[in-house]
Order: sequence, then structure tokens, then C-alpha cells
Amino acid sequence: MTEQYADVIIDIAHEKVDKVFQYKIPIELAQAVYPGVRVHVPFGRGNQEKVGYVVDVSGETDYPAEKMKMVLRVDEKGMSAEGRQIQIAYWLKSQYGSTTIAALKTVLPVRQKQKPMEKKKVLRCLSAKETAQAAIACAGKHQRAKARMLAALETEEELPYELVRQKLNVTAATLLALEKQGYIKIEKEACYRNPVKVTDRRENRPVLNPVQRQIIDAVVKECKEGTHGGVHLVHGVTGSGKTEVYLGIIEQVIAMGKQAIMLIPEIALTYQTLLRFYKRFGDRVSVMNSTLSAGEKYDQIERAKAGEIDVIIGPRSALFTPFPNLGVIVMDEEHENSYKSETSPKYHARETAVQIASLCGASVVLGSATPSLEAYYRAKLGQYQLYKMKERPGNSVLPTVHITDLRKELKEGNRSIFGRKLRNLMEERLSKKEQTILFLNRRGYAGFVSCRACGHVMKCPHCDVSLSEHRDGTLTCHYCGFQVRKPEKCPECASPYLMGFKAGTEQVEEAIHREFPEARVLRMDADTTRKKESYEKILSAFADEEADILVGTQMIVKGHDFPGVTLVGVLAADLSLNRSDYRAGERTFQLLTQAAGRAGRGERPGEVVIQTYQPEHYSVVYAARQDYEGFYEEEIAYRELLGYPPVEHMLAVLISSRVQEEGEKLGERMAELIRTKMGETSDLRVIGPAEASIGKLSDWYRHTLYLRHGDYQVLVKVKDRLEYYCKEHEQREQTVQFDFDPMNTY
Repeated sequence: MTEQYADVIIDIAHEKVDKVFQYKIPIELAQAVYPGVRVHVPFGRGNQEKVGYVVDVSGETDYPAEKMKMVLRVDEKGMSAEGRQIQIAYWLKSQYGSTTIAALKTVLPVRQKQKPMEKKKVLRCLSAKETAQAAIACAGKHQRAKARMLAALETEEELPYELVRQKLNVTAATLLALEKQGYIKIEKEACYRNPVKVTDRRENRPVLNPVQRQIIDAVVKECKEGTHGGVHLVHGVTGSGKTEVYLGIIEQVIAMGKQAIMLIPEIALTYQTLLRFYKRFGDRVSVMNSTLSAGEKYDQIERAKAGEIDVIIGPRSALFTPFPNLGVIVMDEEHENSYKSETSPKYHARETAVQIASLCGASVVLGSATPSLEAYYRAKLGQYQLYKMKERPGNSVLPTVHITDLRKELKEGNRSIFGRKLRNLMEERLSKKEQTILFLNRRGYAGFVSCRACGHVMKCPHCDVSLSEHRDGTLTCHYCGFQVRKPEKCPECASPYLMGFKAGTEQVEEAIHREFPEARVLRMDADTTRKKESYEKILSAFADEEADILVGTQMIVKGHDFPGVTLVGVLAADLSLNRSDYRAGERTFQLLTQAAGRAGRGERPGEVVIQTYQPEHYSVVYAARQDYEGFYEEEIAYRELLGYPPVEHMLAVLISSRVQEEGEKLGERMAELIRTKMGETSDLRVIGPAEASIGKLSDWYRHTLYLRHGDYQVLVKVKDRLEYYCKEHEQREQTVQFDFDPMNTY
């Protein structure tokens, strides 16, 4: 049997997660030592026995084997919550590619132990009668602050310290003097920081319809029978009551003594989700996101470990909350790109949630009105249990959708960003005191070039993706490397109006003020939401009908519920449609469908106007019909034809180098290694290397290599081989990152 070596963290304290130590595994412990297990090891010059966690096991060592210390024994306490986190970190490292330290810091995000918050109180040390006499004595000596303090304690045995300082205006020095005299005692008590600032517990529980009850019963039955680990996909149209399903499942899971993680794609959704969950579960709910202070984050982790909370709400990082008895992970709007990490390890929350659930014996519930093709594809294959919610509850119906052809508007002399249909409906809403949302699909702009006259988009002849415009006047495909000079006229209609579309939320807000001066406008984008609680302030102001029109980017169309909104306008739907990305059609359909779903969620019917240069595109047509099934069938046919995910899997390798030529050489060597060692026998397709779409970033030159195969594990083996090659040929000013089934192109 070959020698095995364990990488061990000696101290799990988060600030110490920056170095691992290697130990030799005795033969008799070979089966018992694996990632996540606690072990006893000798440490330091004195070989003092310490407890550590195994983070990796391998047959390779960086040190002379004869000089290595041995693992002493496996800890008898077994697997802890921290141990499971170590297992998850190991899985992230092996499945997605990263350093051990990067994976550990992903699952243990709070790096430094925070000083606990203290709550003070003032206690009375004498009887009520004695305290009254002392108060009179102090008053006689003109010690007014002391007299006030003692008089307040005549009827109360204890008072909050802050109340004494602020309301009674008693200084710390006065309190200290009273304590020395033996009249009072100041007691300190450590307490957790709680970022939840909701006080309204009034909840109007809707009556669940048969479909909602069926889904709740199916998931809860799985939990009760102990057959955990299943994945349930809830495909419900916008406004169909998916959140009530989540609440019903979580309520019954909590009743079993288990905990729940509620994932949401954007911080902007935290407040509205938290409000609904707090009304149901009270202060047993908390949040975890990037707006919290280090102390607040640390305390939520400690509260979860101690069993003081039952539900944590947050974006993908909340997935790693160390609950002792996790019962369910709910992932709302599972199709969202933000569930994919853009830093190493580049994990996807969906696959990671399934892995965590399997380790903890929990269930996973995915929900969306527009499921990702990956989730729906697996549901069609029978890997996920699929449920459909096709109707909105009560009297609410799906909105009426109008498509405006911007080519026709331009020909007829309308140069405004508002088409005539949208403008008329906006005027009508303002007169009726109803609300409007204007959604600008801004993030989609990526340098694509289109004709303002006919809507023609310059595309790659080989990949069916739009070409990206570079400053030197060339149009480039970042999948196959095809290049062409930008023509002076549109090749379709010979119009000279061949240009990139540029617009922003500020320009839209200015246009509203010009054309509708009486309208009250709120803007929600990256600029207006920088400060803590800015999301909540804007959303609550709009929910309270303090504005007539809300303008924003993608964050305003994700899961929000505003009963007063009866009109949604989508400005320039083509912006996401024309990205140089095979997912462009899917993203456009999802955004348009989600945007349309914000209208008519109350008792009044809603209308939607989609403004586009490509009204005939299948993404626009199916979104207008709210027809996910039709869109899925057409889109998956393209994916099968071209071999894109989810039909096949893709691995993107991003090579960054200080010296351009060195990055090119490394990419070529890696491509050649894979072609010669693995490509011939495994149907592996190697594309590139080529310059990345952003070829230089912060003085680092970037090159990409793409690999495709039907078996995900084949690509994991490719990643392992490339990682080993890079370790052997490591250079100081070069980095290599791996991205499986990337959400964005490089």
C-alpha cells in the first residue's frame, strides 16, 4: 500500500485558516482519515498534542517523507459541523479547482473572531426602603444625579444601562461612585448582534390551493420518512405563490426540530423576503449578506451553531451557515446568474446545495418562473422531481403583453426612448394614480453592434453569437476567434446607422422628468444602492406608494411584489439578447418574463410593453406569451445541435500573465498536453487558446482555453491534470483559473 499524507489545519479559528501542515497517515488509520475528520497530531518543537481537521488526503508530499510526523489518532467525537464544512471545502476544491486555502475561506467566510457585544444593566443592592432613604440623603447633599438614580430604583430592582444613561441623564462616573458605595451593581452580559430590525408580526395567511398543498406535502413527506437528499424543482408562473410553498415547507421542517437555509439571488430581495419570514417565524429568523458588519456576520454564525435561529436568509454565501441539524435548502429564483461565484473556487450554489444536502441528510427545493435550462433538463431526465404551478391564486391574472417594434418607431419619426404605446400607458397610469416600473436591460451591453434602421446584429458565421467591437475597429467572436473589420454600412439594408446601443438608468430618469414633469421617480441601480439599507429604503418607499415610477436594472425585476404596479415597460430588450454568449437567448427570455411578472400582482389587471428591435426573435415571442415550455423546446434544440450545456459540459481555463507571450505559450502547452494525453480517446473537444474578450485587465494579459465533453467528471480529470502541470511549471507572474459551465464568457 502506498504512503498516504494528510493536509491538516491545526486551529479551526477562522483567522488561522491560512496554512495547512502535512502529516503521514499510519497504515492502521488509512481508512479512518479523510477530509473533515478531526485528528490528534504532534505540533511544534515540543511535539505538543493538538487537535486539527483533515482538509485533504493524497499520495504526494512536498517534504522528505522520512522527516514527516505521523497522525496520532482520529478524534472519537466524530464529525462536527466544522468537519462537514471542511468536507464541503474539499469538495469545492476538487470539483471546481482552487487552492485549499481559497476553498476554506469560502466556507468559513468570517475570518476573525469578533469581540462580543455587551448588554449592561444596573441592579439595586439595597431594599426598596433603604434605597428610598439613600435617595433622600443624596438629595440633601445636592447630589441630584445620585438621587435620581436611587429614586428610579425604588420601584424597579434592575434597569437597562442605556436607559439610565440616556433617559435619567446619569453619567458613568456617578454610576461608578454609587457602585463603590454599595448601593448598586453594574452587571455585564454578552449578547449576539441581531441585524434583523423588523417589529411588525401581523400576518395574513392566505388559504393554500391544492397545488401548493401537494408540493408542501411531498417535500415534507420525504423529510419525515428520512429519505432526504432529493431535489425538487417548483416551476411556477410569476405570482403563483411559490413563497407560500417555501414558508409551508420550512414551517413543518422547523416543527421536526430542524433548520432551513433560504437562498435569494440578490441582496435587494432580502428585506421583502425577511418581512414575510419574520411575520411567520419571528426572531428565529436571521440574515447573512455582504452588508452586515464583521461582528454581525460572526454573531449569526455563532447563533446558528448554538441553535438560536431556525432560518437564515441570504445570497449564495448563506449556503455555508453551520446549522447543526439542517433539514432543507430552498433556492428561490434558481435561474439567476448571481448564484455562480465569479471568484475561485467558481462554484454554483445549486450543485453545492445538493452536495451539502447529501452530507447533512437534507432536501433541496429549487423554485423559479423561468427555470435554468440545467435544472429543467435534469427534471426532464428524472433527476429532479418537477412540480408545476400554472396559475396565480385568487383573482390575479397574468398581464397583457404588448411588443413595440423600435425599427418602426424610428421610421415613423419617434426618436424618444419611450415608444408611443408605452408613453400612452404611462400617462394613463399617472392619471389613475397607479404605479409603473421601467426596466432597462443595461447589463446586457457588451460592445455588440446593431443596425438602428433594420435591427440587424453583426454575428459570427460559425457560432451564432454576436461579435464584440474592439477599439481598433475589428469585430471578434470570443468563442472561435473569427475576426472581421467593422463595415461602414449595414450588410443587410446598407443603412449607415450601424452602432452600439448605449443607455443608462440616469438618462432614463432624465427623460421621464422631461416628458412627465409631474411624476415622482425613484431610481434603483448600482449607484443608488451603495450604502447600507439603501435597497430597503428605495423598495419600502415604492411599496408605500411614495413614487409613481421606479426605474432600474435587473435588480428591480427579481421577485419583488408590488400590488400597486399595473404597468411594466422593458426598454430595449435587445441589450441582453445580443451578448456574445450562447446563453443570451435564455437570459433574455428569463429577464423579460420576470419583468412582465411584476405587473398586475394585486387586484387590478396589469399590462407590459416590451420595446425591441427584434420582435420576431423566439425569446421575445415566448416571453410575451409567458410560454416557458415553448421556449425550452426551441432553446434546448440549439444546445443539442451545438453541444453546449446542459447537453454537454464546458470547462473554461483563464490564463492571466504579466507578459503576453508567456500567457500565450502556457495556453498552447496546456492545449497540446490535453490533446495528446486525453483528447484522442475521450471525444474531448479543445477550443483555443485565444485572447480573452477583455485581453488586458489591470496590466495582466488574459487568454482562454475552452474544453467540452458530455461527462462532467472527464472535465474534472482534465482540470486535475492541468492543475498538476501548472504546479510543476509554476511561474511567479502567471495565474490559471478554472470555470465549469461558465455563466459568462471571458
